[in-house]
Parts: sequence; structure tokens; C-alpha cells
Amino acid sequence: MAATIIRVNDVAKKFTINKDKSLKERLTGLGRSRQYRQEFWALKGVSFELEAAKTLGLIGANGSGKSTLLKVIGGILAPDEGWVERRGRLAALLELGAGFHGDLTGRENVYLNASILGLTRRQTDAYFDAIVDFSGIERFIDTQVKFYSSGMYVRLAFAVAVHVDPDILLVDEVLAVGDEPFQRKCMERIKQFQREGRTIVFVTHGLDQVRQLCDRVIMLESGEVVVDGTPVDALRAFRERYNVQAGQEPEHGDRRLEILKTIVTDGAGRPRDRFTPGDALGIEFEVVAHEPTDDWVAGVAINNHLDLLVYGTNTRLQGIELPPISGRRRVCYRFHAIPMVEGQYYVTVAVHPEVGPEYHRLDRAVSFKVFSEAADHGVLYLTPRIEVSE
Repeated sequence: MAATIIRVNDVAKKFTINKDKSLKERLTGLGRSRQYRQEFWALKGVSFELEAAKTLGLIGANGSGKSTLLKVIGGILAPDEGWVERRGRLAALLELGAGFHGDLTGRENVYLNASILGLTRRQTDAYFDAIVDFSGIERFIDTQVKFYSSGMYVRLAFAVAVHVDPDILLVDEVLAVGDEPFQRKCMERIKQFQREGRTIVFVTHGLDQVRQLCDRVIMLESGEVVVDGTPVDALRAFRERYNVQAGQEPEHGDRRLEILKTIVTDGAGRPRDRFTPGDALGIEFEVVAHEPTDDWVAGVAINNHLDLLVYGTNTRLQGIELPPISGRRRVCYRFHAIPMVEGQYYVTVAVHPEVGPEYHRLDRAVSFKVFSEAADHGVLYLTPRIEVSE
């Protein structure tokens, strides 16, 4: 059994919120300052142990205590109750520009940050070229970092953090600031760390990253642990608790034809909102014509929680010519077997002419969820036959 590298025991962290709104209120209320203060417990009795070579994800809504917990683990904040134990060298990327001095150049900050993380000057000399190369900001390495963009900050900070040979890497949502190529580079380095047996704790709102990278996930709510388990269990609980409701998007079109009601079914007309890969699925909606119309097309689209288009089609693309509409019609799309991985999906429906502005479109009109025990990544649920031969 792997040794425990992080131990968090009954940790609680309190902050004091000052309600004074102005300097005048502060001066006139000197003798009554306590009544303007309110205690806020960002963490309440958090306990867990993490084994070496594991990757732990911390998820939760904004204000749930994720970043506070990461700072307590990293020693940036001291807990008001409980204690934390760590083993090995730690590197943390917790806040934009943390550990950097604005008046120093990028070069000087590399040496400063590396020394804070425990490297000697000789060790930093050996890593310096690799750090600068990874960051991709060679042209600006001798510029004061106060002139850096947020993306440049992140590039240099992450480059230092991953080159100090850490046993534990703590990463906050700050990586979302970088551009897409740099984010891919960061993910590749994190996966390399996993292969090397290092321990990683990171905070993210990217649920796909959690499913892809984590061995274990802790979900926080109001500073307390509400789920501690596998990525599948934690993400399922998160989607259940923080379900983004459909039907709240603005409507589009001149409403010559109007969509009145949209439902998701089991493919046989019975309403249903929970599926497993391979289940039949139906999308049905009513269309009313406020004036007779000869030229109309009915379409559907399915997007995932990241607003990535999973599938989209319409009657024209399917080679179906709809008869003139007067009054009401019911449009039914039926799919024999849905090939999607676990997640929440949203349905958009629309009616429009073959060419020209839409009559009516409802974005995210309804939603449904797919549950699966498989740990596949991506969007499609496939069942490959695998053969290995010489």
C-alpha cells in the first residue's frame, strides 16, 4: 500500500467579513467595530488522507471552499482548527502572480520563485533554460513582470512549478487563463507527472478534466465535504446538485411558426430524462402556424454541458420535404440507440424556411442525462473489439 503523503485532519478556516462601507463609518464606529464584523467559516471539519502518486480533484460551486482548502494544504493559510501534514517537496500554483515580485524581471523572478520552492542557485541554473523554453516567453524574460499579461504570468509560474522536481503539485483554476496550446502543454506535463508517480491536487470547474485525470474527487459545499469518491460518483453528484435548468435561454425568430412544447422521451412517446448508452431516445415538439406556410424545415441539435455540438440535423438534411402547415403539427425525432458518454445534454429545436431567417428557435429547450459505469473519455460511447497480435 502506498504511503500517505497528505493528511488533513478536521481542518476549519474562519474569515472575518468587515461590513463597514466607508471610511466615515469606520471612524464613527470605532467603539462599535464588532457589530460591523461577521465571521465566515470557509472550511468546516475537513478530513482526508491522500496516498502518494494519486491525483485528487477538488470540485464545488463558487465559494464552496476549494481554493481555501488548497491554500491550507500548501501552507499559504493556517487553519483555525485541525492540522495538515505533508511529506516531500511541494510546488503550488495557486494565484495569478503569487510568489512573483512585479518590479523584478522574469529572469529574477525565476530565481526568486525557485528559491522559495527550495532550489539552490546551482539547481536553478541547471533548470533555467528548460523553464524559459517551456514558458515560451523568451523575448520578455528580462522585462519586469508587472508589464506581463495574465497569460504570461501563468506561463512562467507554471514553468517554474513543474521544473523544481516536486513530490506534490497543487494547481488552482489559474490554468484557465492560458491560451489553448499552453493549456494542452500543461495537461501533457501533468500526465507526465502522473506517470512519474507524483501526487497532484487541483481545483477546477472543468468536469471533463476531472474525469480524465483524477483517481479521486472531493466535492465541497459551504466548506464541508459532501462527496469523497471516484470521479464518476463525484461528477454524478455534482450534476445532480447543480443541475443547470433548460428552458432559460432567450428565444429567436419572428414566430410565424411557433414551437409550443418540447419533450424528451424513451423513443416510444413516454417522457424520460435519464438514459444509459445504447438506450432509445426521442425528441418531440409541437409546432403551430399562425399563418399558412408552405416552406418550413424542422431541426434539432444536442449539445453537451460545455456547449459542444454533439449532433445536429433537420428534415431537409434528412431528405424529408414537409407538407404545407396550417394549424398544429407534431414533429418527432427518434434515435434507436444514443452513443453518448455520461453527462448532461441539452436539446435545441428550431423551425425555419429552407433559406432565410428562422421562424422560431428554442436554445436549450429541454435537457437529459446519460449515466454510465464506463470510464471512457470524450463524447461518443463506443464498444470496440480489441485484438492484440504479433
